[in-house]
Amino acid sequence: MTEPSLSDAVAFAEAHESPFPRDLLAHLEGSHFDPPPHNAVIGPVFPRGAPNGLIEQGGRRLATWGDPRQADMTFSVAKSYLSLLAGIAHGDGLLPDLDEPVRRRVHDGGFESDQNANITWRHLLTNTSEWEGELFGKSDQIDRGRDLAREGAGPKGIARPLQAPGSYWEYNDVRVNRLSLCLLHLFRRPLPEIFAERIMDPIGGSRDWVWYPYDNAWVEIDGRRLPSVPGGTHWGGGMRIGAEDQALVGRLVLNDGVWGGRRILPEGWVKQSLAPCPLNPSYGFLWWLNGAGRWPGAPADSVFAMGAGGNVTWMWPGADVVAVLRWVNPEKVGAFCAMVARALAR
Repeated sequence: MTEPSLSDAVAFAEAHESPFPRDLLAHLEGSHFDPPPHNAVIGPVFPRGAPNGLIEQGGRRLATWGDPRQADMTFSVAKSYLSLLAGIAHGDGLLPDLDEPVRRRVHDGGFESDQNANITWRHLLTNTSEWEGELFGKSDQIDRGRDLAREGAGPKGIARPLQAPGSYWEYNDVRVNRLSLCLLHLFRRPLPEIFAERIMDPIGGSRDWVWYPYDNAWVEIDGRRLPSVPGGTHWGGGMRIGAEDQALVGRLVLNDGVWGGRRILPEGWVKQSLAPCPLNPSYGFLWWLNGAGRWPGAPADSVFAMGAGGNVTWMWPGADVVAVLRWVNPEKVGAFCAMVARALAR
């Protein structure tokens, strides 16, 4: 049997387009994530473009398809960008202790209840906070009971009893958005500004990307009205970015947060971020991990930033590979990674 080539892997990605339609607004309003009234879109949404992507090894471009500069909504890949910003806050001394209760530094009323008082930054970063409340018109209950394996097909929004912070893992977009607001309180500047100045500009990223807030996600800090950006596009908004810029971010992570000899992320942050969560070995600090085999066929040391609709940044430390896939069928990601791994082993 002939081993696959990188051309075969590219053809495979092109042949397995995302099931998400080009009209993303209609898709979201059509209750893909939530039934009415929870499906109400409260941020900008743009039609998606054609599938595209790239494969790099050691910083050298090996293959591309489509237009890798095409800026599109990237859904939950933005969660991993929030993880990077938490690292910047940690290095700046704004977030010195991940196990400190958030309420000691964030005083906006969101962490005063009995349920929320003991939530730490680590809980928010690992999706184990069990934070209870409403944020920008969306209740945390909307995503309770969410099953990622049956996204858009199974019941959720159930009023399940909440557990103690740190004792239950759940993928909950409202709670991730709560983390983003907390980081805004630490930096006291819009997170997209920090992301540009501290991450994208130093690694040679473009300024073609935009991180949109919800229409109602504005808060007053130090007398200024500032936007709080979401960690996805569940209800609109979020990061609109191209594959080339995403590949740079992936390379930064593979380089342990160092770029051109300059440390961008604090020493040890990447290692800490990619350590498996005790409650979910496939998850770190808002990064997906493959040590437990969540993506069969992909190398075990694979790391992913994953967004709905088949938006993937794949990092394979063992071979120094970064690949970005835009609008691929999510069920084919493991097979694609396996093809690339076999092609590079030839």
